[in-house]
Amino acid sequence: MGGENSSIINELVLVGFSNLPQIEIPLFFLFSLVYLVNLLGNTAVISLVVLDSYLQTPMYYFLCHLAFLNLFFSTIVVPKMIFNFLATRKVISYNFCLAQTYITLFLESTECLLLAVMAVDRYVAICYPLRYLLIMSSSVCLALALAAWTIGFFASVVPLYFAILPLCGPYVIDYIFCELPVILHMFCDDTSLLEALMMTGGAGTALLPFLLIILSYVRILVAVMRIDSVEGRKKAFSTCTSHLIVVTIYYGTGLVRFMRPKSLYSAEGDKLISLSYAVIFPMLNPFIYSLRNKEVKGAMGRVMGKILKSQKIP
Repeated sequence: MGGENSSIINELVLVGFSNLPQIEIPLFFLFSLVYLVNLLGNTAVISLVVLDSYLQTPMYYFLCHLAFLNLFFSTIVVPKMIFNFLATRKVISYNFCLAQTYITLFLESTECLLLAVMAVDRYVAICYPLRYLLIMSSSVCLALALAAWTIGFFASVVPLYFAILPLCGPYVIDYIFCELPVILHMFCDDTSLLEALMMTGGAGTALLPFLLIILSYVRILVAVMRIDSVEGRKKAFSTCTSHLIVVTIYYGTGLVRFMRPKSLYSAEGDKLISLSYAVIFPMLNPFIYSLRNKEVKGAMGRVMGKILKSQKIP
């Protein structure tokens, strides 16, 4: 944000919910618990896939990447947020604010791309079941995952690094963490170039993946409707249910935030929306993918059985 400016600005005020001091302590305990569940849930997903050979398939490989992304996103946001609930001076260092801005934009872009990759994986599994493991080989899965992370980085962080502008006072952020759309209005100079880059990057990392998801599910729907057996249709759809729920929640939240009329805008409403996708949804994703999933439940049983067996005294 400008080398000269960065030597002047040491910290910014992060308002959060300081206008409602009576709820800050309850929020501290609530979101500390949510963050702990998030850590345990997403770590459990990664551990199960690593430890259980039955889950080492393309679908769960990509789910591991999503779980890691959820952990990363929440960790860059939540600890500082809950610390400020108890702090007298609700500030964030300038450098950490920059880090949050870059990293959250990078992870949001990457999540869109990962969700699109997961949709393509479901399309191949349902439309080409006999060739699924041949098409989605380990090298292809690795290439797709690396592509999602790499494109997410170069489409978000790199343009932002070259286009970001110095900040002007007052250095007050009426939000719960630093994010580009929130600090955009604090820039001193003309932001038209940055806004154009944001629109271009958003189209490439959010809109295009969404269209790919829609196209994949249209093809899936056509393929499923050709299945004669009702039980076969249910089984095919069941493999997509969790992913569809996550996509609906993720993109639905984005639509509510960015497409709503200006008359419905409120700072507090934006904070609640940000809490949902930065804190709540990363915690829910492991449960969405596992609660109704017999494979994950079976893997949990096998892994726990191995642990208990290894702890038995000979």
